[in-house]
Amino acid sequence: MPESDGEYWYNLTTHEVERGKQSPGADRAGPFASAEEAARAPQIMAQRAQAWREDEAREDDWGTPPSEGARRQ
Repeated sequence: MPESDGEYWYNLTTHEVERGKQSPGADRAGPFASAEEAARAPQIMAQRAQAWREDEAREDDWGTPPSEGARRQ
């Protein structure tokens, strides 16, 4: 059995869980450890995207630069 046959993927086009690499890479999300986890792929991806947005916002928020008067002191 090829190594990828034990992995589960979520097909982004058909919205179905697949065992192994059945569809083109552009159409799949994963791999996931179980079919149940792969079935939750849309929720998992949404949670990860939200966490990434929050991380980006924290990284982009360096605060307000010091005022001109504070720089000259």
